[in-house]
Amino acid sequence: MSHKIIEIISQQTLPIRHQVMWPNKPLDFVKLINDDNGLHYGLILNNEIISVISLFIDDGEAQFRKFATLTNHQGKGYGSLLLNEIIQVAIKKSVSKIWCNARVSKLKYYKKFQMMPTDHTFVKGGIDYVIMERIF
Repeated sequence: MSHKIIEIISQQTLPIRHQVMWPNKPLDFVKLINDDNGLHYGLILNNEIISVISLFIDDGEAQFRKFATLTNHQGKGYGSLLLNEIIQVAIKKSVSKIWCNARVSKLKYYKKFQMMPTDHTFVKGGIDYVIMERIF
């Protein structure tokens, strides 16, 4: 099955963000106050967006947020393709680092992308997070 990664608008990320990340919260819970300032990407498979990620660049650093892949497509490498693409976008934009708020349960996954955990941790919605970063 062939796929493509395209830039999308923030509104197109919301259904997947909601369904995958916070299905028991209202849709507004997955909206970001600065969504209009971000770059949003979707991985399309069979004319359907199945994975989304949002990239925010500020002061020479990039943060990706709201990275989600539909449950029935997880574990097949689609999210990894999308994350690799976003890392390349960040590199092309000459940022000094890329970082994210990672669920602690996904620490091993992000390490595959040369991202390292920092000492900064927090809890949101009962879920443990750690800030992970990759310095360029």
